[in-house]
Amino acid sequence: MNRIILKWSLDLAMAFALVITFVTGLLKFTLLLRVTGLNSFILPSALISDLHEVSGIILGLLVFVHLFLNRNRIISMTKQVIGDRPADD
Repeated sequence: MNRIILKWSLDLAMAFALVITFVTGLLKFTLLLRVTGLNSFILPSALISDLHEVSGIILGLLVFVHLFLNRNRIISMTKQVIGDRPADD
């Protein structure tokens, strides 16, 4: 698989996992539920919690893979940023 396609697919999967995690996090937010009048009869709380946790774990794993694939660029940019700073005396 082409590395560019792999990174694009990874970014797309991260965005999808982020949306699921964010939306389920909002649905778990009790103040929002009180304001909107939603309750556990309308929304299955256990399913939302499970989906939130699983999507959060998947998002975390995808971020680690993303960082691994971009490690050379991260190291290079870190060296540039640290190297450009004047020494504090």
